[in-house]
Amino acid sequence: MKLDELRKSIDEIDDELLKLFEKRMDISHKVALYKIENGLKVFQSERENAIIDKVRDKAPNGLENSVETLFTTIMDIGKSRQFSEFFADNCNIDYSEFKRSDNMKIACPGIVGSYTEQAAYQISKNAEIKYYEDFADVFEAVENGEMPFGIVPIQNSTAGSVTDTYELLSKSNLYIACSTKVKINHCLACKYETDESQIRKVFSHEQGLMQCSEFIKENKFFKRECPNTSIAAHMVSESSEPLACICSEECAKEHGLKILKTNVANANKNYTRFILVSNKVYSSKRADIVSVTLTISHRRSALYRLLTKFSVCGLNLVRLENKPLASKDFDVQFYLDFEGSILNPEVPKLIAELESELSYFKFLGNFEEI
Repeated sequence: MKLDELRKSIDEIDDELLKLFEKRMDISHKVALYKIENGLKVFQSERENAIIDKVRDKAPNGLENSVETLFTTIMDIGKSRQFSEFFADNCNIDYSEFKRSDNMKIACPGIVGSYTEQAAYQISKNAEIKYYEDFADVFEAVENGEMPFGIVPIQNSTAGSVTDTYELLSKSNLYIACSTKVKINHCLACKYETDESQIRKVFSHEQGLMQCSEFIKENKFFKRECPNTSIAAHMVSESSEPLACICSEECAKEHGLKILKTNVANANKNYTRFILVSNKVYSSKRADIVSVTLTISHRRSALYRLLTKFSVCGLNLVRLENKPLASKDFDVQFYLDFEGSILNPEVPKLIAELESELSYFKFLGNFEEI
């Protein structure tokens, strides 16, 4: 057969598949309606498993896994549609309108001169900032109502995610109100009286050290972690030892340090994303990113089946992170960002569906980048 004839045959088969798919969805809908009217359990894993076993037994050699994937996807599409129609009528997320102002009160880790402080001023140019020792203290201050907002870094373009922030988000009752991105310009700095040739130890936040790892290795420095780049600068300014720190040029000047070298990061384009957190759910008409965290079962195709739900709702994933759970060996927790708004009915419906199916699920916020 010629190529055109083969393609025509495929088109004819596709037409048949589409008709059969529509027919199956219609019957699946009627089955769910019957169960609801007769007080029966709608979603039955036993029935699903029986169908999968049957189609695998009937599948041609070598196509067993492919057939299982096809039928689980069809059933997952059916379940998502059923949930949306029968169980999500009153799904909504209560929120307050997020409104920026020039004098927002923001909890910030570290001390004067940090990149996090710079991010706070990007959000609120005359922000009333209160400084805390570390990220956990910031979260605690916001969670107990001491401060209305807190700001922390969550992701760097070269060094990746800030693990501490993700862990705090999953453990706390805080939500993301907005995000902002800061251009990172690291420099190496020390006290004016320090002999540069004697410097062996360099201090900074874990992320700063990772972002400048090539420079540190090249100069054979010993890395020393600090809670914050501004704390590192302050410590170096107070020390009598020949120490150096990696921080911003503004931070070095703030703490009276001499800048030895600028642009010491591995990449010229180095950005960090910061999130503003609150103990209230905030959103706005401009909010276009939804963030959630969840765990899934240790089953083959579990992640694939989860992502199918987003596809059925027409929602685009923009970020997928997985972090190990400290309490369980080899178990992981997922963090997902997807495009959308809680004002779109499909989003609250999907969130309600995930909450009902997963053993752990948390909505982290619907926000915009400022």
